[in-house]
Amino acid sequence: MADDKTPQSNESQFDQTDAAADHVAGELTEEPTAPEVGEVEGATTATTGSKTDAELADLKDKYLRLVAEFENYKRRTTKERADLFKTANQELMVALLPVLDDFDRARHHTKDTEDAGTVRESIDIIHNKLQKTLNQKGLAPMEAKGGAFDPDLHEAITQIPAPSEDLKGKIVDEVEKGYYLGDKVIRHAKVVLGQ
Repeated sequence: MADDKTPQSNESQFDQTDAAADHVAGELTEEPTAPEVGEVEGATTATTGSKTDAELADLKDKYLRLVAEFENYKRRTTKERADLFKTANQELMVALLPVLDDFDRARHHTKDTEDAGTVRESIDIIHNKLQKTLNQKGLAPMEAKGGAFDPDLHEAITQIPAPSEDLKGKIVDEVEKGYYLGDKVIRHAKVVLGQ
């Protein structure tokens, strides 16, 4: 009986040893639920693709918002500029109305007078008032006569013999006065040069 059991025991040990050897040296047991390599890559690619799509959609949304904001900005600034021009004209007109009133009064009170001095005095008063009003709005006349010619400020309309040596090549007469509005030249002075 003992002899019959011994070989079986050896075989059993052998089987166990083989199984252990297979377990030690063999490949890892594949779990039935473990994904294939291709499936993992596919899932990763799908995840990356969906993330890229989300980022693309986000960028498109930001782009559309920026375009809409820029269009609104252009419309708003255009309207503000038009309103500014209207307001600036209105402000100047309101400032000039008293001068117009003075002209009306001067015409009414001097229509029957033959005194040229009275008419000249009324014109001088109105001229000074107009000049003061325009100066307050930023208008300033150029002082050209006797100075050097500057093509950025002056427009030479002719040349005449200089009345003195020190006026040769300089402005000897001013036909039409030039004006600045702030720092900007809004009209060049028309001048006569000495030669």
